Amino acid sequence: MAASLTYNIYTGETTSIETAGSGLGFYGSSFGDAVAVGSYQDTTYLTNANGLTQGAQAPNVKWTHANSGEVAGSTNLSLTGIPNYQATLNIRFTYDDAVQAKNVTVRTYDRTSTANPPSGVTCKIVEIRHTGIAQDESGTGSGVWFEPSGDANALSLADSPGLSGANADDGSSTTPSTQHDWFLAISASPDSVGSKTLFGLYTSLEYL
Repeated sequence: MAASLTYNIYTGETTSIETAGSGLGFYGSSFGDAVAVGSYQDTTYLTNANGLTQGAQAPNVKWTHANSGEVAGSTNLSLTGIPNYQATLNIRFTYDDAVQAKNVTVRTYDRTSTANPPSGVTCKIVEIRHTGIAQDESGTGSGVWFEPSGDANALSLADSPGLSGANADDGSSTTPSTQHDWFLAISASPDSVGSKTLFGLYTSLEYL
């Protein structure tokens, strides 16, 4: 019998984007509110491809500085102080047998070709590695926002982080597991007026 493989993206570790909607929408103070050009979103929601259908509210992390972000409650934290549970997305890979996950990458693109950058959007992403629940400096992620734009500028994530990211402290684990979890904070800013729908997220990995 062939082994079973799943690859899902969640918000809050429990709500699958695949089953709840097309993806994420980034808004002002509430669903549907515009974000000013050059500013970053105040709320994040699950929504459809055009950003018009309101789904569950996702954990929001707003870019405030190269090394910090604002989480729920308007609390500004260094990126290494944000716990996993407050990350925007949880990418989860599962397999029947314990395996390593390698060469994990994330990029944003125009929903046509991963070689292209997203259209009309500046997007910042950082990998969160903080398994505790306290907002303290015990996280071990890079601590710096990255702009992953097309194939030429992909963001590399930790190898083999394990269940709930428990093995990702040094970013290069070789520990096999039946589940690997990566946590990302995502913040987006429009480059011009109008809805931005040519904006997607692409992830890939190898396992052995």
